[in-house]
Amino acid sequence: MSRRVTVVTAVHGPSARFLPDAHASLRGQRLPDGWEWEWLIQEDGGTDTVRPYVPDDERVTFRQGRPGGPGVARTIALAHARGTYVKVLDADDRLTAGALARDLAVLEADRTLGWTTSRVLDLLPDGSTAGFPGDPDEGPLERGTVLDRWKRDGFRAPVHPATLCVRRDLLTALGGWMALPASEDTGLLLALSAVSRGWFSAETGLLYRKWEGQATGQAAHVDPAERTARMAVAEARARALAEFGWTYPAGP
Repeated sequence: MSRRVTVVTAVHGPSARFLPDAHASLRGQRLPDGWEWEWLIQEDGGTDTVRPYVPDDERVTFRQGRPGGPGVARTIALAHARGTYVKVLDADDRLTAGALARDLAVLEADRTLGWTTSRVLDLLPDGSTAGFPGDPDEGPLERGTVLDRWKRDGFRAPVHPATLCVRRDLLTALGGWMALPASEDTGLLLALSAVSRGWFSAETGLLYRKWEGQATGQAAHVDPAERTARMAVAEARARALAEFGWTYPAGP
């Protein structure tokens, strides 16, 4: 363990070209004195198309593995994580200035908080950005609130899992990301909400790129049968965790 944030990115061939932009957003982060970041880039597969886009930076580590989806790629990358905290950064997204420092400030100040999220702006193909209504107020998200609102709002989470920063021990205790073909990050968010308090920052922390090749824009992502199954298993895990009474931090 160290005063380090591990940034984890899953990547595949079509999204690799955006890695330099993601790297630029990381290089622009200013952390508190004594803190540093490392970036673990895990290819979901073993092609020759990603490596040319991996930045030449000693803080960056690139690995490949058997294809299994972004959740598998992120979870296998945890084997090499050395940071106290794990920050998600999808290959096609960009952090805003100060995002990591804000996450650290919240989690270091309150040990009862297991994770943080923040406001998101869509980054459109023409370079403009767009927000959307419905964000919660800045502040703590009590246990179960994300899960309850997700169910009430038709399986739409009130905070974005792509902005997640989480304590590494809590993340590993929950088994990392869910073994789902999609919504694996939402499944993790729901599980975190079931067992621990979180935080929402109203300041924009992520630019979420919208482009024609992104996985969430494909027809398979909205297939009704698969989506129903994904939502059912994600909810069932979160409800079971809540009913078992396991919480973070652990009681005396």
